[in-house]
Amino acid sequence: MTDLDELALAMPEAEKAVEGGRPRYLVHGKWFCFHRVPRPDAVDAATGERLDDVLAFMVDDLDVKDMLVADARGVYFTTPHWNGYRAVLMRIRDLGKLDREELRDLVAEAWLTRAKKRLAKEWLEQGE
Repeated sequence: MTDLDELALAMPEAEKAVEGGRPRYLVHGKWFCFHRVPRPDAVDAATGERLDDVLAFMVDDLDVKDMLVADARGVYFTTPHWNGYRAVLMRIRDLGKLDREELRDLVAEAWLTRAKKRLAKEWLEQGE
């Protein structure tokens, strides 16, 4: 989570809010990544217990979501609750399966979906 925190807060005008010990990363008051509370739609297949370590990341569109969910490593997933919504889920334990550059790209893409167009354009023009 240290890398995620560092990368998310490195994005322009990003902020961190913590509720119940769970971080949410926001830009202009809109979340682009957050640690989700346990919900009945995300459960451990072996035990049936609600997962307590789920992160949600915004993505650009549903095609990107489908591509990430299809990744052979099985890092990304979705649930019926998120059908039709431009976000992917992953477990905190799987953060280590991503190298820092891949996590940086995931965070940046999530941020771009929520940042104001002017700010996003400036950031992209600066070469990230």
